Amino acid sequence: MITIGLTGSIGMGKSTVLSMFADEGAVVWNADDAVHRLYQRGAAGAKAVGERFPDAIIDGAVDRAVLSRLVLEDACALAELEAIVHPLVSADRAAFLDGAARDGADMAVLDIPLLFEKGSEKFFDAVVVVSAPADVQKARVMARPGMTEKKFRSILMKQTPDAEKRRRADYVIDTGASLDETRRAVRAVVRALKERFGL
Repeated sequence: MITIGLTGSIGMGKSTVLSMFADEGAVVWNADDAVHRLYQRGAAGAKAVGERFPDAIIDGAVDRAVLSRLVLEDACALAELEAIVHPLVSADRAAFLDGAARDGADMAVLDIPLLFEKGSEKFFDAVVVVSAPADVQKARVMARPGMTEKKFRSILMKQTPDAEKRRRADYVIDTGASLDETRRAVRAVVRALKERFGL
């Protein structure tokens, strides 16, 4: 099974590209979806986060907007949150990969926003970076509910610059044009990976 780490900065179109990989037959995993599951009422993440950040728990689940406000400007609090959540996410990812291997999947694509930042690229057969021009990226992000210039800048500061990600990638998919062009780029990467790994 080929394992692909999919990454890119905020607003670059990772979720769209991940769904396109799924359309091409890959099994896919999304880190944000894993966190969402872990933050639901009764889940391990909600319990663990609630012990450290009780104000972020509403009706037994993590309120991500409240949690974001609590940690956004507090580096120590953010580090504590990451120490709680990252091991749970890693376990979810490992369980997904085990299941995909047992099911005989040819290709698994995992959407990991902080792949380079956490040194996770070494765990994958190939790394695909999703990218778009800076103006397109900003327009997408600023259209999100609750987003501010300050929050956008704060998020970017924590992410490896786009140019550096592109340089370190095995493949780059540009999402700055049409969806059809992006889909063609995804198909080209799938073909290249299958040729490279003899599938």
